[in-house]
Amino acid sequence: MEKTYSEFVAIVGCPNVGKSSLLNAMVGEKVAIVSNRPQTTRTRITGVLTQEETQFVFIDTPGLHRPRTKLSEYMVKQVKDSVGDVDVAVLVTEPTGEVQQAELDLMESFRARHLPAILAVNKIDALQKKPQMMEKIAALSALFPFEAVVPISALKQDGIDILLSEIRKFAEEGPHYFPDDAMTDQPERVIVAEIIREKLLNNMRDEIPHGTAVIVESMKEREDKDITDIQAVIYCERDSHKGMIIGKGGAMLKKVASQSREEIERFLDIRCNLQCWVKTKPDWRNKAGAISNFGYK
Repeated sequence: MEKTYSEFVAIVGCPNVGKSSLLNAMVGEKVAIVSNRPQTTRTRITGVLTQEETQFVFIDTPGLHRPRTKLSEYMVKQVKDSVGDVDVAVLVTEPTGEVQQAELDLMESFRARHLPAILAVNKIDALQKKPQMMEKIAALSALFPFEAVVPISALKQDGIDILLSEIRKFAEEGPHYFPDDAMTDQPERVIVAEIIREKLLNNMRDEIPHGTAVIVESMKEREDKDITDIQAVIYCERDSHKGMIIGKGGAMLKKVASQSREEIERFLDIRCNLQCWVKTKPDWRNKAGAISNFGYK
């Protein structure tokens, strides 16, 4: 019987360094939403890639940040729990700038757990001066003995194969925990809700999207037609935000729903009838019951 190998990999780093983009690039499909806003990812998202005998299980985590709400506390806990359950960590950083406190905290966590880590320097496609990247690599390498340092561009798919070959070195003999054609452990409803939330993030002003949650209340394929009917509710924290999400004459909500529907149809490979409603749930990010009901458990 042919030997099989598996490996659990945590993708960690500061907010907005490209962790979800990297996950999508390695898996080869979009399984995590992406925006240019920090703290887009709220929970641990698993991406799966099977290459011949080896199965990689990637865990995308929220950016490590100082928590200000109960939801933020949950997000930070997701990062810390993820680091404790894996074979190797990939610390994603940008090619310029100072070493951040969150990066220091993560490296300390690696050290305490005797966890091997690889440094992935993302966004090299936007790098203007290479010496700046070398300075950043030197600063981080002086603080932790990384197993490898790999410059990458998740956006341009540059360096991804090299990074995967470095990650593969930590695979251990064992079963594949997911079907070989699986790409994620996320249910379709969750991915559909996240797609809608991504469109909110990309279309709305700074504070409003961070106070939104999306729940898919029903998702059913019609028996007589190749159409899936989806009903989703967007929750926000203030009535004023509700008005902005709906927009003048319903224009913003129509725009978000239209963009969401197009991507959901590509994801599900079927035509969709998407209906979105907006409801207010004041200060839900500080209410444990609401956080749990919205799927952050």
